[in-house]
Amino acid sequence: MNFNEFKHSPFEIKISFHKVLETLEDIAASNIDYRSNYAKALIEKTSEISNIRNGFENMDQINENETLIQHLLADLFPTALTHNEIKAVTIPFLNITFNYTERFKKILADAGSEFDISIRDFDKDQFYVMNCCLILNAHYNQKFDFSKPLYYDIPDSEGITRHYRILYNADFLEIIPTEKSVTITQKDIEILIDNFENVELWKEKFPPQSWLLKGFGIVVLYDATTENAISNLKTGLNKLNDEETKPNIDNFSKIFQSIFRISNIKIGFTSLLGKEIIPNERRINSFILGNRSEIMCKTILPVSIYDTLINQQKKVEISNVERLKQNIEYQSFANHLLEQNIHSCILAPVVKENKLFGILEIVTSKKNELNSLNSNRLDIIMPFIADTIDRYNASVLNKIEAIIQKEYTKIHSSVYWKFQDNVLNYIISSDHKSDYEFSDIVFKDVYPLYGQIDIKESSGTRNYAVQHDIQNQLNDLINIISLLHQKSNLKILEQRKFELESYLKELQTNLKADTEQQINRYVETEIHPILQNAINSATGNSENIQEYFEKIDDTTGTYYNERKKFDATLTTINKKLSVVLDDKQKEAQAIFPHYFERFNTDGVEHNMYIGNSIAPQSNFSLTYLYNMRLWQLQVLAEMEREHYALKDSLPYPLEVTSLILVFSSPITIRFRMDEKRFDVDGSYNARYEVVKKRIDKAMEKGTQKRITEQGKITIVYSHADEEKEYKKYIEYLQFQKILEPTTEFLEVEDLQGVSGLKAIRVKVKLN
Repeated sequence: MNFNEFKHSPFEIKISFHKVLETLEDIAASNIDYRSNYAKALIEKTSEISNIRNGFENMDQINENETLIQHLLADLFPTALTHNEIKAVTIPFLNITFNYTERFKKILADAGSEFDISIRDFDKDQFYVMNCCLILNAHYNQKFDFSKPLYYDIPDSEGITRHYRILYNADFLEIIPTEKSVTITQKDIEILIDNFENVELWKEKFPPQSWLLKGFGIVVLYDATTENAISNLKTGLNKLNDEETKPNIDNFSKIFQSIFRISNIKIGFTSLLGKEIIPNERRINSFILGNRSEIMCKTILPVSIYDTLINQQKKVEISNVERLKQNIEYQSFANHLLEQNIHSCILAPVVKENKLFGILEIVTSKKNELNSLNSNRLDIIMPFIADTIDRYNASVLNKIEAIIQKEYTKIHSSVYWKFQDNVLNYIISSDHKSDYEFSDIVFKDVYPLYGQIDIKESSGTRNYAVQHDIQNQLNDLINIISLLHQKSNLKILEQRKFELESYLKELQTNLKADTEQQINRYVETEIHPILQNAINSATGNSENIQEYFEKIDDTTGTYYNERKKFDATLTTINKKLSVVLDDKQKEAQAIFPHYFERFNTDGVEHNMYIGNSIAPQSNFSLTYLYNMRLWQLQVLAEMEREHYALKDSLPYPLEVTSLILVFSSPITIRFRMDEKRFDVDGSYNARYEVVKKRIDKAMEKGTQKRITEQGKITIVYSHADEEKEYKKYIEYLQFQKILEPTTEFLEVEDLQGVSGLKAIRVKVKLN
């Protein structure tokens, strides 16, 4: 091999030991006899070989003088360290190495005769520029830190790739310009450092073989397998944050093989939802799940392993699965592992800030290969894995949230899990087409609870406020127009006054649906221009006109004082009652998760649905339904009390009435994609919605009296057992001094399509 056959280099290479000989000459001239004699003997042996000093140009010459070169370099390659150090003579960046230490020789021998050592990710252009940088540093006194970390990737005897960091010692090298070299100016240097990728520019300034590289370098390797594997792991983990990219499991396995130095390692991951359900995305295989899609943790994991992994959040090492099988507690789990040819494994919980994301599974097909000793190697990498999964989960949750907001609008927390599952199935499916159809969100066999507190006479009070505002505005306008008429005596003003008085008379007689709009339009188009003209022409009464315009609401362009009081009253009542209901809801959700929605109109309505399909992990029973019914009755009583305490401070002392609808048959609810809300499903279940929409206006049978009364709660029901149930709740709350002792039993007048309803009415103890 001729050292200069590689033309893609700025160097002409001569491997020379002249600097070593210069050192030996200094030793030979010293007074230390044994060192001096040794140096003189070496110098004498080399005197016969001129190339030792002048430089060898091919490997054959090096091989012919191998023993002599070893003796020359004995101080640099001490025999005592030859089995420890990984060292050789080299030319930096070139695949020229010789005079290996014994450890280096063994590493190359284990790699096999077919292995060709080369620097990782290092192409010929990088090689050229790096060599040019050597010239700049050595000859032009620059201090460029130009070299990225360089590695050799060398397989060991087990086939596991080891990663060795390369360190160069260039103390014995000289860089000398030749006749072909080009003088470099400071301006050239400034241009070069901004053009690392422009190889042709570097070749222009440093033509091929225009500089002499004389001497030799020393390469020292250190085993950076673990550090490098961790770095590669970080890179691979970052790719996991891209939901569209399926991770390369083989690459991950090789990384863990390097970390543990075991050739047949495989890895898996089991994600957790809470502590109980294990769903599998199948982005990475799960050895715990096997071919299942999900399973309860306690079903698959033995009690002690569950406690260690899930509760204590500590690693579990199984060095011998066959031995584990002998214990009856672990037999099923051990068989599950052996069916997958797993004979030793480490199960490590992935935890960040006490939040458990899942279980990392490291498995091998040989017993005792994985154990409590080498499991400690995980400690350094688990934080990276936890950070990655945390970021990935956050990314997925953000995507889920975005899709839920787009497809479903805001969803109550009790049923959010169902929407998450639906969207997660979409995200991990391979079918990401624009016409993908999301599965129906359906909850079967749930029990409905409906209640409302209605603001009594709200429509009439609103009409009164509207009427009062318009009357005040018309009266002020009539006065202003009268004053303007007195000053100008214009007949048109007399006509406008007549028209305003006509509107006022009509308003006092009857407020029609379009009366407000007609008057507002008339005032805006016919009266306001007159007032503006009066101000501009300074005909008088400008103060009265200015006062009038100051009373005009900026938003509506009309008098709005009474309506503002009414709106404030309505808002205050709704807000106060909603706060009571929402606060109590938090307590109720803690008892048993259930769907809840609240509507604020002229009062506060709420729907609730409770059942096993909404909270499948919570073991629903009818006891929770009965508890919710009692809770609902008590909360409505508290809302009545809250309103009573608030009423006297309101601009309008509006009263409220309360109502509960009892429906004992379980129903099915379905999320309506077109309306972005839940609704009852099926014709039989629709009866509940019909009743709910009509009962608030229902009358007592044979009378013209509403079934609802202020200060009282009306409970509408159909069956005798419902009456019996609610009588017990009422008696209990009467005992608690929440309800008054008198209870009324009513029959409800038949509604359209609904008959046979009954009601209980009970007064709330307000003091």
